[in-house]
Amino acid sequence: QVQLVESGGGLVLPGGSLRLSCAASGFTSGIFGMSWYRQAPGKERELVAAINNLGDSTNYADSVKGRFTISRDNAKNTMYLQMNNLKPEDTAVYYCKVARFPSWGQGTQVTVSS
Repeated sequence: QVQLVESGGGLVLPGGSLRLSCAASGFTSGIFGMSWYRQAPGKERELVAAINNLGDSTNYADSVKGRFTISRDNAKNTMYLQMNNLKPEDTAVYYCKVARFPSWGQGTQVTVSS
């Protein structure tokens, strides 16, 4: 069974940075793509960024292009999301997901506010 544990969220000022981590277990690392989603209050969960199984292909939502960077370390079965120049509209609970598995982690809260 796939288990996902997100961490690294917090309260940050606009323009600040955070690095999220997603520790994964229960599947063979390096086989499946992974992605980050987020859900703001009152809104649907949306795809933020995705990375392929080898980590050499990525894609991003238009709203985060140029500010966020997704990466993964298959040796550690961990995925990351470096978030720079954060904006108040980035405030949400951030979740990671492994392609083809229905599991979600508990999420990590990111709040961008002055």
